[in-house]
Amino acid sequence: MVTITDNTVLKEAFKDAIREIVFENKEFLHEILVEAMEDVAMSHAIEEGEKSASVDPKVVYDLLDSAK
Repeated sequence: MVTITDNTVLKEAFKDAIREIVFENKEFLHEILVEAMEDVAMSHAIEEGEKSASVDPKVVYDLLDSAK
């Protein structure tokens, strides 16, 4: 086991680990970023929805039924 006391060595080790994750797991990283972007978009949609007027649920269901 190696004990790291130098911050520079520790920083480089973290950078190497992050590079390895990015380059060897691009698909996984892509999925994480897409999920994060979807979460942000959903959060914005909820905030906008809270600011807008309420709609009668029957109107929504009628619109959904007519789209079939």
